[in-house]
Amino acid sequence: MSSSYLSLLRTLVAFDTTSRHSNLELIDWVKQYLAAYGVSCQLTLNDEGSKANLFARIGSADQPLLLLSGHTDVVPVDGQAWTSPPFELTDKGDGRWYGRGSADMKGFIACVLSHVPHWVALAGQGRLRQGLGIALSYDEEVGCLGVPRLIDGLLQDKVAVAGCIIGEPTSMRPVIAHKGIAHYHCHVQGRAAHSSLTPQGVNAIEYAARLITHVRRLADTEASFGHHQPLYDVPFTTLQTGTIHGGTANNIVPKDCEFTFECRWLPGDDPQRFVDSVRDYADNLLLEMRQVAAEADISIAPHVYCPAFEATPDSEVLHYVEKLCACHGGDGVAYTTEAGVFHAAGIPCVVLGPGSIEQAHRPDEFIEESQLLACFDWLARLTDELCRVQDPA
Repeated sequence: MSSSYLSLLRTLVAFDTTSRHSNLELIDWVKQYLAAYGVSCQLTLNDEGSKANLFARIGSADQPLLLLSGHTDVVPVDGQAWTSPPFELTDKGDGRWYGRGSADMKGFIACVLSHVPHWVALAGQGRLRQGLGIALSYDEEVGCLGVPRLIDGLLQDKVAVAGCIIGEPTSMRPVIAHKGIAHYHCHVQGRAAHSSLTPQGVNAIEYAARLITHVRRLADTEASFGHHQPLYDVPFTTLQTGTIHGGTANNIVPKDCEFTFECRWLPGDDPQRFVDSVRDYADNLLLEMRQVAAEADISIAPHVYCPAFEATPDSEVLHYVEKLCACHGGDGVAYTTEAGVFHAAGIPCVVLGPGSIEQAHRPDEFIEESQLLACFDWLARLTDELCRVQDPA
């Protein structure tokens, strides 16, 4: 059975589920795969009906289930120098399997699906003492947009969930905390003028630059004087500007400038305080701008919001992970996962999966076969634990 994860991973990688595309072909394939073992699924669709989350249950519905969760979308390969076809699982003879999503995070999904026949057999024999759930989401890579609908479906159907394992690539080391992330889009509207008559215009780029400098000052202050948490590789809340667009020609005072900035905050922090500071500074700038152009404006709109995550102490899922990983606690990371969304809904989580985050989003993304085997074996040990739940001492 252990070799089946490679066949499953090959199939999963072959679906181009880049976030800008539909994931329905992959979801339909998984649905048929599960149906072959008598497992039914519930889907929750996006507004356009072009993408879907999938939820499936194996085993008893009498107890809160343990959820195994992964996202199906992957990041683009545009502009990356791949040396093998990105949507074809490739073995180069070095113990690594190459392909987009192999590490992030179709490797975990393949390992989970490879256990389905065994779990169904155990459930049929009455040996699986706690139910297992499989959750696959869409649009994680563009802001965890799909998983809230999946969670809403669980809550609406009154599905009791004891805990959730998010299978992001952690090299099979538990991650028990991560930062939240929010993106904000800022549009500065000034007034165009001939560049020889600059006092008659309002330079949107220059005012945007002043706002960006304010964001930088907030970031520097946080790095020097803000709360530090040594669990993280970057132990403080960070801010940065990611994109900027403005102007039309060198001899025109630019009327418009747009930029995005992000905040990655520690659990317990509140990103709104930074946004409020940027808005207050923008209001002051706007007073200056409107002395020349009454139509001047600055708008700041939220674009992405994924909450921070900190594992629930003494939760059942944390107990399983600590026991099976022979560890106490785990790591804190600066990147963000769907764990924050599950946690905010009251579902205890741990992030644990095969492969390295260092390979995610890069050209020639790969996962080591040893990591797939480690994940498969870990799920087998978890299965043994679930079969022992409620057994007499």
